[in-house]
Amino acid sequence: MEVRERILKVAEELFLKFGIRSVTMDEIASKLGISKKTIYLHFEDKDAIVHEVATNRMNHEQGVCEQIYEESENPIHEVVKEIEVLKKDAATFNPVIIYDLKKYHPKTWAVFQQHKQTIFLDITRRNLQEGVKQGLYRPEINIEILSKLRMEEIDFAFDQSVFPNNTFNQFDIHKSFIDHFLRGVLTEKGLKIYEQYINADNS
Repeated sequence: MEVRERILKVAEELFLKFGIRSVTMDEIASKLGISKKTIYLHFEDKDAIVHEVATNRMNHEQGVCEQIYEESENPIHEVVKEIEVLKKDAATFNPVIIYDLKKYHPKTWAVFQQHKQTIFLDITRRNLQEGVKQGLYRPEINIEILSKLRMEEIDFAFDQSVFPNNTFNQFDIHKSFIDHFLRGVLTEKGLKIYEQYINADNS
């Protein structure tokens, strides 16, 4: 692995564990066993590292979503599989990252918001459209409104003023939101299938 890739890998690990603001360039260098000067040969500053780490992660998550879509039996199964991935990610994700990104790295935050409101919005819209076509979601739902609602729920789940990290579990928040959202759009047929997946997962 090249030095640049190692820097990004270690920086991501530290950001995920401690948040972004609390991690210094010195700590990244120390973890890597290299000088801070070496890091600056590859990145202009910490903001550049944050930007590339975040961009890489967004692209990775997009790839995961597309893989899940290809492997899913139906739109409900797609959501259930996304919850499984979310459970793994939440175990190593410090939600303060979102606060740090928004407050201290506005350029990267803007990219994250754009990615969410285009790529992930399209993924959600596609899921709802196909769910309606297959008779799993209610035909009268407003797909555009609900797609945007789902995107806003993501930011809301990370709001530390509402769901402080020392009180709420991130995975529980997201899972509750998704479960609530899904039950609101399911037909009777869809609900039976959804509960079959849940029961199979809990058995």
